[in-house]
Amino acid sequence: MSYRGMLIEERAELVALLRGLSEQEWETPSLCAGWRVRDVVAHLLQDTLSPLRYAGVVVKSLGSVNRTNNAIAQSFSALPTAQLVDKLDNESGRLSKLSPRLMLSDLVVHHQDIRRPLGRPRTIPADRLTAVLSYPDPFAFPGRYTKGLRFAATDVAWSSGTGPEIRGPGEAIALAVVGRTVALDDLTGDGLPELRRRLS
Repeated sequence: MSYRGMLIEERAELVALLRGLSEQEWETPSLCAGWRVRDVVAHLLQDTLSPLRYAGVVVKSLGSVNRTNNAIAQSFSALPTAQLVDKLDNESGRLSKLSPRLMLSDLVVHHQDIRRPLGRPRTIPADRLTAVLSYPDPFAFPGRYTKGLRFAATDVAWSSGTGPEIRGPGEAIALAVVGRTVALDDLTGDGLPELRRRLS
């Protein structure tokens, strides 16, 4: 399946989950520090912004990725939950068209940022999980976390890196290498103490 096809299916699964959440669940803290479930969904709506509007937010945020992400999330987070879901479902934009693999990686990670705190586990399809793990994006695999370590998934055919090994489910690896400490408990291997140190 193409990356765009995987992105469409991933978005549809997230939308289906969101449509069934209670208002209380929408206020649940996600794995993203300081963001509730609704804030994560609001962040994902960055794809609906025009290039000009997005650039304006970046300029106002002085080029800071964190400030840009927070500003975009805040601009949408007050919308009613039904409207947030409808926008996510119906208004894919420039990034989905220009870089579906990047957006797939972002969506899969944020989908889990929502599901784990809600106690809503799922099995990520192997093709999507492998696509995310293999994506050579510096945000997906920041060197400060992964340099000098080898990662090996135990549920899909994927491994990367050299050095002391860290093994576990691909979903846990995908979350850990972007700084989600909650996923560390699902991993094992000689390299795990070093990864814990880096994420502390």
